[in-house]
Amino acid sequence: MKRIALILALLAPAIVSAAPPPGHPSPQQARDMLMPDKPPSPAELPNQGKVISHIDANEFTYIEVERKGGNGAREWIAAPKMALKVGSTIRYEEGSVMTDFHSKLLQRTFARVMFVGFVAVVGD
Repeated sequence: MKRIALILALLAPAIVSAAPPPGHPSPQQARDMLMPDKPPSPAELPNQGKVISHIDANEFTYIEVERKGGNGAREWIAAPKMALKVGSTIRYEEGSVMTDFHSKLLQRTFARVMFVGFVAVVGD
């Protein structure tokens, strides 16, 4: 019994001191990166554009955006459902792009739509 206690006492510091390799985030840091406590500020959102149109569908709002500096380039993004006005200026993050995405609810196929988690209205 004393022998087992001695082995456990010797191994305990090695188990407790185990840490991720250098440069690798801790489990808490990884959780914070994947699930931040608060949404990013508008300044942290890299894309900006003007709302051309929007469609609400269940928990999503599909937003047609004319990108700032895009010489009239337009794109569709899908974000968690939100209130918007045509003509508003929004900022939004990069997201997951889907091509030829068909929405059964809308009975519509989007050639390209980017699903994002955060959109901020920054002007009317």
